[in-house]
Parts: sequence; C-alpha cells; structure tokens
Amino acid sequence: MRPDNLKTRIFLDGADPEETRQVMASLGFLDGQTTNPSLLAKNPEAEAHKVDGNKFSSTAIYDFYKTLCQELSAMLPKGSISIEVYADAGTTVEEMLAQARTFDTWIPNAHIKLPTTAAGLAAAAVLTGEGRRVNMTLVFSQAQAAAVYAATRGAGAGDVFLSPFIGRLDDRGENGMDLIKNILAMYAPSDGHVQVLTASVRTMEHFMCALALGSDLITAPAKVLLAWAEAGKPLPGKNYVYNAKGLAPIPDEALSLGKSWQDYDISHPLTDSGLVKFAADWNSLIDMTA
Repeated sequence: MRPDNLKTRIFLDGADPEETRQVMASLGFLDGQTTNPSLLAKNPEAEAHKVDGNKFSSTAIYDFYKTLCQELSAMLPKGSISIEVYADAGTTVEEMLAQARTFDTWIPNAHIKLPTTAAGLAAAAVLTGEGRRVNMTLVFSQAQAAAVYAATRGAGAGDVFLSPFIGRLDDRGENGMDLIKNILAMYAPSDGHVQVLTASVRTMEHFMCALALGSDLITAPAKVLLAWAEAGKPLPGKNYVYNAKGLAPIPDEALSLGKSWQDYDISHPLTDSGLVKFAADWNSLIDMTA
C-alpha cells in the first residue's frame, strides 16, 4: 500500500505492461507511467520486430503504441500515462500538434510529451489552450523550466508536467538533483500549474533525494521501484543528506516567471542530443524501405 506520509506521486518509467504489473504488485500502488521512444524500443514485442524483414511499417508502429498505451491506461485508470510525440530537430509545430491531438484520443488520462524546444513550447501553448495535458521533456536548465511555465500559463493544476532529466546531467559531471531543488524553489511562489516530475532517475539515492526535496512526482525505472519496495518503501527523514559524490553543483538562477517564453534561453546540448537519441530509437523500429 501507499505509505501514509508519501505526498509525491510515483510513476513507472517504462513501456512493458508485464513490468507494470510486477511493479504494481510489489508496491501495492502506482500513480502513473511515462513512456518514450527509447523505452518503446526496449519493449520485448517491439524488440522482436527489429530483426530484418520484421520491422513495423510507419503506420503499424502507431497502432502498436496505441494498443500499449490503452493497456497501461486500463491498469492505471486514475493515473496518468505520458505519450511522446515523434520529434527531431526539423519537426514543426503543426506536426507536433497533429500527433498530440491524435494521441490524446487514444486514452482519457494522457499527458502528451513534447520536447522543451521552441517548437515544443509553441505546441504546448496551443495544446494547453485547448484544455489538453502535456509533459514537457528533455529539461536540463532552470531557464527551460521558466519557459515551460510561461508557455503554459493559464493551464489547470496538474495539466502540465515538467521532466528534468537528472541522470543525464550526472553523466556529464553535474549534480542533477540541484536542478530539481532550484526549479522547485523557483516555482514555489507561483500558481502551481506546472508540476515537477523528476526523471532520468538512475539510483535509489536519486529517488530518495527527490522525495526529500518534495518533487511533485517521480518517474523511476522498475529496478529502482522494486528495490524501494523490497526495502519497505522507506521515506527520507528530516536529517536526510544527499551524497553528490563530487558532482559539480548547479547554481540557482534568479529568473522571473513573468516573461514570455520566447524571452528565455532554452538552448541546451543535452536537449539536442536527447532528440537525436529518441528519434533514432523510434526509427530503429520502422522499415524505412516500405
């Protein structure tokens, strides 16, 4: 069952329904699930399609993704399922909107994942204006978080998730947990329409620190959630200290949330490389010759 004092919502980061069932059975609860092209490419059934002559057609891949999301939604009808648009550096706002509007018809509890790029932010502004829910992904800076807030201003509470990728910051020697702390502090006096979804969680230390910081949500891989369940679902105490293990601190920035989203510097090399990786993993499933 859910720990009594747990305020953070817990999501599974994955795209395998069998894994979802295992985590739900172990935890006794689950608040939602996040998917992305890289996770989809690791789905056992999808992996079987990557052999020569057996890849998905450009339409069949969407049918597969839809069926998967509908299965997850049925397991978590009161939760949220994040469905990611295909986007590379050249994907236009209109292309993202067309995908998002289609995906939003698949299930009643979707958050549509969009990259935190100029095109993604412009699409988010339109979608939230239509009353749709979004999850802004590949976030690596406080300026990107401020831009997401500005682009989705007026959205309802819980309609916008922000997904900072802490593990990928750690990979290049920066303390990704500092970014979570800084964004939460920046958002604290705001209207609360954007909720922080700590993502790219690699370790139990990441998970526990996100809980200690008061992240609105955490999405973690099955191995982390199963380890947490096996440990008895502990929560960090008042004296909890995160060991950054020599990672360089990320300084807090004094950013106003009152500007237009176009006024923030949203560029980040990890967002660019993340787009490339997601596009490559999606395309690895598709027969490009068909």
